[in-house]
Amino acid sequence: MAEAMVEGLDLANAGAVVEYGPGTGVFTGKILERVSPSTRFLAIEISPRLAAIFREQYPDVPLAEDSVANVGRLCAEAGIVSVDVIVSGLPWAAFPDSLQRELLDATMSVLRPGGTFVTFAYLHGLPLPAGRRFRKLLGEYFSSVRRSDIVWPNLPPALVYRCIR
Repeated sequence: MAEAMVEGLDLANAGAVVEYGPGTGVFTGKILERVSPSTRFLAIEISPRLAAIFREQYPDVPLAEDSVANVGRLCAEAGIVSVDVIVSGLPWAAFPDSLQRELLDATMSVLRPGGTFVTFAYLHGLPLPAGRRFRKLLGEYFSSVRRSDIVWPNLPPALVYRCIR
């Protein structure tokens, strides 16, 4: 799944990358393998327990223990003016519509035009109302939304949404 998340992203040329909900850092390692030394990188994790695990795993990676709703302020504090790529590990379909919109509004405040937002969805959740609602919402916010092939080895199987602002 981590490979599928970063596939096709131009991380080597990104000036700034933000990771939402890195948890234990499963996607972080793949991101760090591909960014250049000059890329600004910021991870945002709201869970104190997961933030502690992340800090042990990646002590040199800037981590804001905060809500993604505050990404604008967090980027400003980190000296990031505009974000090229956002990689999200958040459970979007589990959020109510109002929170999805709040977080996507915050995302759009920092993601540069032409920037990429990448997230995933579990296959079993796609036909459910929350999964359908989130997919529709992505279409409202982004000029292009593509779905990857199903990542069958992931448990549960999932797919990646690649969205262009």
